[in-house]
Order: sequence, then C-alpha cells, then structure tokens
Amino acid sequence: MDKSSDSLAEGRAVIKRYSNDLPGLPGVYRMIDATGTVLYVGKAKHLKNRVSTYINVAALNTRLQRMIAQTASMEFVTTRSEAEALLLEANLVKKFSPRYNILLKDDKSFPFIFFSGDHEFPRISKHRGAKTKKGKYFGPFVAAGAVNETITLLQKAFHLRSCSDSVFKNRTRPCMLYQIKRCSAPCVGKIKRDDYDALVSQAQAFLSGKSRQIQEELIAEMQDLSLKMHYEKARVIRDRIRALTQVQQQHGLSAVNIGDADIIALARDRDTCCIQLFSYRSGFNYGNRSWFPAHAGSYNDAEIIRNFIGQYYQSHPAPPLILTSHLLEEAALLEEALKLNSDYKIEIVHPVRGDKRDLIEEASRNAREALARHLLMHATQSVALEGVQKLFGLDDLPQRIEVYDNSHISGTNAVGAMIVAGPEGFIKNEYRKFNIKREETVPGDDYAMLREVLTRRFKRLQEAADDDSKTPDLVLIDGGAGQVTTATKVFEDLGVQGICYVGIAKGPDRNAGREQFFIPGKEPFQLPENDPVLHYLQRLRDEAHRFAIGAHRDKRSKTMQQSELDSIPFIGPGRKKALLLHFGSARAVAAASIDDIQKVEGISKSTAKVIYDHFHGE
Repeated sequence: MDKSSDSLAEGRAVIKRYSNDLPGLPGVYRMIDATGTVLYVGKAKHLKNRVSTYINVAALNTRLQRMIAQTASMEFVTTRSEAEALLLEANLVKKFSPRYNILLKDDKSFPFIFFSGDHEFPRISKHRGAKTKKGKYFGPFVAAGAVNETITLLQKAFHLRSCSDSVFKNRTRPCMLYQIKRCSAPCVGKIKRDDYDALVSQAQAFLSGKSRQIQEELIAEMQDLSLKMHYEKARVIRDRIRALTQVQQQHGLSAVNIGDADIIALARDRDTCCIQLFSYRSGFNYGNRSWFPAHAGSYNDAEIIRNFIGQYYQSHPAPPLILTSHLLEEAALLEEALKLNSDYKIEIVHPVRGDKRDLIEEASRNAREALARHLLMHATQSVALEGVQKLFGLDDLPQRIEVYDNSHISGTNAVGAMIVAGPEGFIKNEYRKFNIKREETVPGDDYAMLREVLTRRFKRLQEAADDDSKTPDLVLIDGGAGQVTTATKVFEDLGVQGICYVGIAKGPDRNAGREQFFIPGKEPFQLPENDPVLHYLQRLRDEAHRFAIGAHRDKRSKTMQQSELDSIPFIGPGRKKALLLHFGSARAVAAASIDDIQKVEGISKSTAKVIYDHFHGE
C-alpha cells in the first residue's frame, strides 16, 4: 500500500471514529488537517448520516478522497434546524476559507445613496460601510458606478447639495454646482428651507419607487406655471422632468415592474464559472457584478448557486424576490434560512417564461460575456507567467509573486508597500502596507526602509511556517543593485532560502522599456521593448508604485488633518468639534480671547484658560 492509500485509510478511520458518537440532529461539521487548518465546512440535516457517507471512500470522487486523506480531526455544532445549519455553514466558510469549499472572492461592502439627517439642509452623498449616521439610506448598489451616476442625475433633477457640512458653513457665495444647475445653493440662502425640504422629499420618494407619481406632479406644476406665464420657473421644472426621464432610462424602469429583486445567473466553461448578479430596488437597476467562485469545478451548477446565495446574503440584505437561472432543489430551505435574518417573506424562483425569464436571459448573457473575458485574460496571464518562469529559471509556474516599493517625501510619512499577483491576476486582499517606524531606519534612506519592510514581512512568514500558500515563488523589488544587495543581507540574516528575488530598475534616463533586471550573482540585463514578459513585469511594478503612493498620500492626509487642538489637555473629540464649529479653524481659536473661548458650548472658564494659555505659551 502506498503512502496516499495509507493517508486515505487514516482519514477514513478518523471520520468513522467521530461518526460513531454523532447525534441524529441538524448541524455543521468541519474537517481539519494536522496543522489545524479547516479543510471543509458542511451542513447536514442529520449529522450522523451525513458524516457516515464519507466512510465509503470508494464511492467518492477524487477531490473528496484527497480531502479525507488530509483529515486529522473534525468539529461539530448542532443547530435547531437545517436552515440554521445552512446559515452557520455559510458564515464559517467565509470565516475560514476552506480549500475544498466553493469560495467567493473580493466580497466587500456595497455603497448606498445617503441623505444626511443631522442638518437643516440634508446632503446627498455616497456611503459605504456600517449605517451609523443619522439619515436615510437607499441601496445597496452592486456597482459603485451606478451610485455616482444616480447621484449626478438626482442633482440635476432636484438640485440637492453634495458638499460637506464644513464647506457648507463657510461658503459666502454659490459654488460652480449652482452655476451649472446641480445645486440650489442653500448655503447662501438661494432657497428657503421649506422648498429645499420639498426637493429632498421628492428625491426620496423617487428612489422609493414613486417615480411616475413625482413626474406627473412636476408636469402638472410646469403646465400651471406656463398658464400663469411664469416661463422661467416652468423652464426649470421642464429641465427637472428631463433629468428624471434620464434617470428612468439609465435604470431601465420601464422594462419590467419588478420592485425589489436580485437576478442571479450562472455561466460555465468546464471547471470555471461566472455568477452574474443584477440588483433591483424599488424598480431601479442598482447595477450588476460578476463573481468567479474558487474551487467550484467539482460542483454542479445548482450547488454553486446555492453556495453563492448562502455566502452572499450573509453580509447583504436579501430582497423579497430572488430569481435564479437554474432550478434549486434546496430553494425552500434557502428561503427558510434567509427568512431568519429578515422580517419579510423571501421567495426564490426559477422563471421559465414571461418578463422575469427575460431578465434571467439578460443576466445569463452578461454572465457568458464576463466569463469569456475572464478566460481570455486568464489565458494571457498564463502565457505571461510561463515567460516569467522561463526568464528567471523557476521550477514551476509562479503561483504567488510579491512586489515591493517605498514612498516618502524627504523621509516624511514613509510607507513601504507589497502587492501580490498570481494566475488569477492581482490578489488585492493580500496587499500590505508597512508604516516605517523603527528608530534605526534613517528617514529618507531607501535601503533602510526596504530592510525594515522585508525583515518584518519574512519574519512574520517564518512565524506562520505552516501556511505555504503565503510563501512567494518570486519577489520583485523596485530598484537596482543596492536594493538587491539589501534583500540578500536580509534573507541571509533570517535564513530564508529557496526564494527567487529580482530588482527591476528603470534605465539611466528612467524611460519605460529600458528597465534593467538585477539577479544576485548575475550581470544586469534588459529585455526587448516589445517583449510581452517585460510588459507584464512593468504592470506589476507600476501597480506596486501606485499602491505605495496611495498609502503615502493617505498617511500624509491624516497627518495634515491633525489639529493643534489635539495636543491641548482636557480637549477631547467633543470639545474639539465644538471649538471648530464655533470658530471655524484652530488658527481662529488661537487668536480668540478667554471670554470668546468661554462662550463655546461645553467650555468652562478654567478650560478656556487652559486653551488660551496653550496658544500663548503660558
């Protein structure tokens, strides 16, 4: 018996030992390898029966046999129902990212349109993240671009302000948005509060699905103004009606009266699949997006959609209606599970005719097109990686490439950056930034900065020695011989071996296309300007440069936003805000008298003296 057979027998024995004592209850099970890494998370209506199916290994496919061979232990959680088990399964899959589960990637929060509720003239803006601010939210929008377009069109129609409260407070004359008829300039009194409130109410009603009602009201108002020969005001209303019509065309409101719904379609080419989601809220098309789930090759189409629904709606509210391109056997179970997190009925439907089927066909077409683009890009990526493998003499096709760059201005706000790429392209959730903070790192010393970044990164990698997936096959460093020498010293000090590292530097005149490559122990060399491998490496280097500059700008912006008020004793966020709202700036606070400072809400006489003394050196 070979080693793989031994491992399979050992894994089978582990599962059999656990299955003997399992209850006949619904729940979730985890298969775990010898290092403690979760291999797979599954749900069951009857835990004992479900886990027992893994004992008959001869009836299982190769993927499951490989998983069983790696299983060293298992963990179980019982639930009150299979629906609860399904939700827990999706939650644990997102938490552990097991290699044998279908996984969604790049699952981030979606933006909303937000109307602020803490100002007499509410602001319209894009909001992403937790809904902690007071106001009204409309969304979520699956595509961020759809938010920006909608806000622009709503500004044209309703002339709502988009500026921050501080800008609003300090304006003395209308801004450009007023001149181009996208804002009613409440900041300088160009509109009364009641009239502005009416505009806000109309905009919110429009987004709530009352678009035709609002448009009919505006048409009636325009006709009334025309009859009274108030032609200028009538022309303003006409322009608003045109803008609303544009919003309707942009969101396809006339296509079908669907209300709140998500349309989910799947396209497949062998082991690669694409899930396309279109989101409608109050009849508005809130955008669409594509996902390419990992590890989906050995699952059928319905299983992939079922897993997508379970994972996606863990972090996004489910609408009352979900249309799917494939018939789901577990649709009723999914409906029950989603209902646990909502206070309304949720229906999952596979339409076969009518308007809803047309929506599925549209989503399916988009899924096929997105999959074709993805496969084409993946094929191009594979050719580039083959070229990289040959150029640098790697044993295998590189699965993880790390690229390093630094950014600073005369040593200030110094940041190191690492980006990661692989066969699927850039792996953005693996990007890391390093705030340069060690005392021995001299400000502005690029070599010292690189030394700190590489030391911190590879020390951390050594501490997580059981996770080989984080070990790079190739390290690219933005720089020349000096940077490569620095990397060599770091790797020698840490005992890092078996990693190929290369410096990539622009030529003497810093022209793209004349890059030089530096490999330890070899002479520097160049590639032809039209070499596709050179173009690929340039893209990697440019992405690292972009990420490093962005991290540096963020850090510099935070530094610039710090106020002199932050260093005054007893002045916390509340008092700081009150002072800035009252005086407008820290400089104005510094010029104020004790009596003036004491007039600010929350500032006592003793605190006013502390503030005054701070600015006047006493």
